[in-house]
Amino acid sequence: MSENYFILNKETGKLELHFEKSTYAALTDAQKSEIKSNFLWGRRSGCWISRAKEPNLYYARKVAESIGLEDAGTEGERLSFAEQQARKQERAERRADRYEGRAEAAERKGERLQAPINAMHEKGDTAFFTQPNIDSAAGRAFTRRREKMFAAYEKGFDELRRSEYWKERAATARTTAAAKELQDKGFIMRRIKERESGIRKVGGRIKEYESYLETIAAGGEPRDKYGWAVTLSPEDLQKQIDADTERLEVLLDELGYYQEALDNLGGVQFSAENVKPGYRVDIQKYGPGEVISCGPKNVMVKFIGGSVFACAYAEIKSVTPCERAPETHPFKVGESFTCRRWNKEKRVFEEVTFKIIRATEKSVTLQTGDEKPFVRKPIKRPWSGNWYIGVTEWNDGTWYKSPEKAAEQPAAEPAAELDPEEADAMTPEQFAEQAAQQ
Repeated sequence: MSENYFILNKETGKLELHFEKSTYAALTDAQKSEIKSNFLWGRRSGCWISRAKEPNLYYARKVAESIGLEDAGTEGERLSFAEQQARKQERAERRADRYEGRAEAAERKGERLQAPINAMHEKGDTAFFTQPNIDSAAGRAFTRRREKMFAAYEKGFDELRRSEYWKERAATARTTAAAKELQDKGFIMRRIKERESGIRKVGGRIKEYESYLETIAAGGEPRDKYGWAVTLSPEDLQKQIDADTERLEVLLDELGYYQEALDNLGGVQFSAENVKPGYRVDIQKYGPGEVISCGPKNVMVKFIGGSVFACAYAEIKSVTPCERAPETHPFKVGESFTCRRWNKEKRVFEEVTFKIIRATEKSVTLQTGDEKPFVRKPIKRPWSGNWYIGVTEWNDGTWYKSPEKAAEQPAAEPAAELDPEEADAMTPEQFAEQAAQQ
């Protein structure tokens, strides 16, 4: 194997560049700049180590190939995600100790540099600070000594600022070492959702590539979901499948790690079955609020001040049942809405007026002219309290209405609920006849 090569260290998940000093010296300034942008020099390992790690090594690999290095494959064994996190915490602990040592050293140096001036302040030696410059041998010597003391005093501030910087770095490292994020159910749930999404994507891609191989084996020409011909060779497809299979194993390992962390905190105690709109909840990060709506994975909560956020069920600390009366939309029979609609035959926009000819608690029926009526379901915006109906797909085709304006108008006549699919199946005459009966 050549002495100029790059290799993937599976233990660290990073790419390493190995080449002779003469090879590096022969590179152009642009190539050296690319290396420094994507790699860091490892003094202990004696090679360039990529800043990124798997699976984000695309640009690092491109840089390695652009300077003519040979691909030496991989080395080492991949650590489990739990082992990687434990190693990360150990390194953070050592880093915190090192930063705290630097902070203490800088603080001592700053205090030492400022000690002479501080001593003069403690003595109350006002003459030292107010003594004018005297043009004599003793006067010039005194002036030079005082200027050096003031210069040292200013350097002392630089050292004290440097000490604060290292203290902040040490605090960050301590936080990483303590893995405090694993005490936050919201954080863990977000990581779980990311891994689940990644597993679905990678798994779908593996199935897609396997179908391409099956099509090629059957003598056909594979095409992607957009209808474009697949130009990858069977060898390249198999390489991608192998890489995705390995990536899938990594994601499953990470998913298991975070699921175990969630179980250690008691798991998810609440769901759409025991949390309903109107309930009072206490969210781990944001505090108390009122449930606006419940989904399969998240719950919309309105907090004090009117802010609305989507929170995971795992973030709920406590629930206080408090049923909320069902809200009725503000759209009434007889109201109309004017917007533009595209005319396919004339290829122009036309101004059209839609009128509500029927309203129930959950839906409204609109009609324009003699056209077939259609049903729409009003939706309420939780952050503003306003309701809206999507009448057409054009930019001015959404009908907004606030509950305050609706209170000024007479209430709609009660009507039986009509299924939207049934309404769409009716002819205009049938619909008009049923509306008259109501």
